[in-house]
Amino acid sequence: MGDGRGPKLAVLELSPAERDTLQGWASRGKTAQALATRARIVLACADGLSNSEVSRQLRVSLPTVGKWRKRFLEDRLEGLNDEARPGAPRKLSDAQVERVITKTLEEQPANRDSHWSTRSMASATGMSQTAISRIWRAFGLQPHLVDTWKLSTDPLFIDKVRDVVGLYLDPPDKAMVLAVDEKSQMQALDRTAPMLPMMPGAPERKTHDYVRYGTTSLFAALDIATGKVIGQHQRRHRHQEFLRFLKTIDANTPAELDLHLICDNYATHKTPAIKKWLASHPRFHLHFTPTSGSWLNLVERWFAELTNRKLRRSSHRSIKALEDDVNAWIAAWNEDPKPFVWTKTADEILASLARYCTRINKTINDSGH
Repeated sequence: MGDGRGPKLAVLELSPAERDTLQGWASRGKTAQALATRARIVLACADGLSNSEVSRQLRVSLPTVGKWRKRFLEDRLEGLNDEARPGAPRKLSDAQVERVITKTLEEQPANRDSHWSTRSMASATGMSQTAISRIWRAFGLQPHLVDTWKLSTDPLFIDKVRDVVGLYLDPPDKAMVLAVDEKSQMQALDRTAPMLPMMPGAPERKTHDYVRYGTTSLFAALDIATGKVIGQHQRRHRHQEFLRFLKTIDANTPAELDLHLICDNYATHKTPAIKKWLASHPRFHLHFTPTSGSWLNLVERWFAELTNRKLRRSSHRSIKALEDDVNAWIAAWNEDPKPFVWTKTADEILASLARYCTRINKTINDSGH
C-alpha cells in the first residue's frame, strides 16, 4: 500500500514463523528496545499500514519506518539485527537460565537496591549464589558495573549459540564453514641466555627474563571440515586488516562455494567498509558468536595448539623471524591437518549449564548454607 506520496510500496507479507518471532521481539519489556521497535514497525507494515500511518501510530520518524521496511524486504529477519541472524526460538528447557537473565536485565530487587547482587538474585529465584554467579559469567553480565544497564550485552545469546553450533553440526551444502579470528599481540621474544637442553633427570631449562622485539597479529581461518588453516600476518588489527584478510580468504577458497565465517563481536568486523565489501561478495555470510562466547569459535582451539606446540618455547630476534616461523608451522600443519570435531548440540550446551546450576543449588541447600 502507498501513503499517497512517492512510489507505491512493495507488499510486505509474513510467514507464520516470522510473525511469531517478530511478536516475541516486540514484546520485550525493557531490554533490546531497538530490536523491539523494528519488530513493531514490520508488524504494522505487514498489517497493511502505510509508512506515514506507521510513523504516526508508533511515534517514530518516517525515514526510520522506510529504512526498516526496506531492510526487512531485502534480508527478512536478519535485516533487523545489527549482527548475526537469529536462530531457532527459545525453548522451555532454557527457562531456568532465561529467568535469571531476564530478571537481571529487566527487573530491580524487591529491597529497592540499585542493582542485583548474587545474594538478592539467589533469594529471588531460589537458586544458590554460586549458580547465579556462574550464569552471570557465562552471559557476560556484571550488575555491579554501570555498563550493564546499557542495552543488553547480547539479547540473542541463546539464538546465536544455536546458529553457530548448527553450522558445526549440520553445515550447509556447497559451502565451507570457516572459524575466523585474530591472535593479536604475538610477541617476538628472545631469552637473555641460551636455552639449556633436556638431559636425563632434568627438563629443558630457560631463563625467566627475555628481550622483546615487537608484536604481530595473526589472522586465521580454520576450515571446519578439513582442519586446514588460512593464515595472514598483520602488524595491526583494524577493519582495513580484516578486509585484507577477507580478500585473502576469497582468493584461497573455491569460487563456487558459499563461505560461512564464524567471527566474534569485535567492532572492526562490522564497519561500513566491511559491510559494503560483503554486499558485493554475496558468497560470504558472517555469523557472530555471542558476547563472552569466544569458546564457541573453534579457531581458538587451533590457536591453543599453535601456542603450546610452537610459540611457548620459541625465541625470535625480530618480528619477521616470528612471522616466518609461524608461517612454516602453518604449512606443516596443513600437510597433515586435524579437524576439531564439535560434538555437543546447542540444546545439550544450554541444558548442561542449567543442570550444573541446579546441582550447585541443591548442594548448597543440602549443606545448610
